[in-house]
Amino acid sequence: MIALRLVHLIESHSEELSENLVHKLQRSTRTTDYRKIPPQEIRERGREIYRNLSEWLLTKTSEDIERVYIALGRNRAEQGVTMSALCWAIITTQENLWDFLELHGMREKPLEILGGFELVRLLDQFFDQAVYFATLGYESYGREKQVEVRDRFSRSA
Repeated sequence: MIALRLVHLIESHSEELSENLVHKLQRSTRTTDYRKIPPQEIRERGREIYRNLSEWLLTKTSEDIERVYIALGRNRAEQGVTMSALCWAIITTQENLWDFLELHGMREKPLEILGGFELVRLLDQFFDQAVYFATLGYESYGREKQVEVRDRFSRSA
């Protein structure tokens, strides 16, 4: 099946994909805040997604994605990354996959292409949830900081 073959292709090239992701995020004007993050940290996040893509798509639950991406959103907020840069980085992570698959030519028979549609659906579902939960984590960090500032202000008054 094409979807499984493509996932294995992605997983076996996780190093290359992660390296390309680091370069894209460092060059993009939409992710300038990602220059605050050590490249190795970005590389490791990319590898974790790309190397374990079949797990993310087939066995991880929405709760697993929620747990990981809320923590990521909070972490990026702590690092001073804007929410727009965070969202664009997740989008870039997905686009990086499509660029890679285009380079490796997806010339398949029509019946095999139908299997690829399932992969597209699963990828979209995963990355949509990643953006949503990362945003929730980011927002929760912001709310906590507002409470801290308000409490500090009320104590000093």
